[in-house]
Amino acid sequence: MEQGDLRGVVALDGPSGTGKSTVARRLASALKSGYLDTGAMYRAVTLAVLRSGGDPAAVAASTRLELSTDPADQVILLDGRDVSAEIRGPEVTLAVSAVSAVPEVRRILVQQQRSIIASVIASVGGIVVEGRDIGTVVSPDAELKIYLTASADARAQRRSRQDLAAGRTATVEATLADVERRDRLDSTRATSPLRKADDAVEVDTTELDLPGVVAELLAIVDNRGLRPGRAVTR
Repeated sequence: MEQGDLRGVVALDGPSGTGKSTVARRLASALKSGYLDTGAMYRAVTLAVLRSGGDPAAVAASTRLELSTDPADQVILLDGRDVSAEIRGPEVTLAVSAVSAVPEVRRILVQQQRSIIASVIASVGGIVVEGRDIGTVVSPDAELKIYLTASADARAQRRSRQDLAAGRTATVEATLADVERRDRLDSTRATSPLRKADDAVEVDTTELDLPGVVAELLAIVDNRGLRPGRAVTR
């Protein structure tokens, strides 16, 4: 990738179903920056744990993850094999919160994430990183921290539409129960719980469509002066 418009790190956090992944990819594309989906890394390790039945920390230490940082070409390889679709399946979704709560798993993956971020910054100048602990743990010095929120009902409806579009069976009721379960697990885990960073900008996406969210985030980026040459509006 060539040098993009963004300078620095945009940390995009929030609970399941807020549209983080889609928003982060669109934002990264608009900024011609790198993109990192940290959740995909935890999902890939979870898939490896489900396949092997091994200890999550040992699996995380021995698993080789490779993923694209190009927002237009998202692929994740697990020990050399493309698992981009498989990690979105229901078995992984049900197990990922438990696996990602293991402190050693988080330590290993956070170290990898920081390495990826540093590499992308050096090559293209900026990166949009999305997850649940980016602004609080992975990149606490990020130039901009965003915390996306939305009502549980809105998040369940979005997740259901995504699952159906991808050919996965889903009902709004079952998805709502899963969203609420993930919220409880992610916000109460002992290591790196989901929470809004003190200096994060909160954006409620309940009543916003995708273009509206991206436009609002681009305005925040410009107000922070993270796109050199862009006029800053106040």
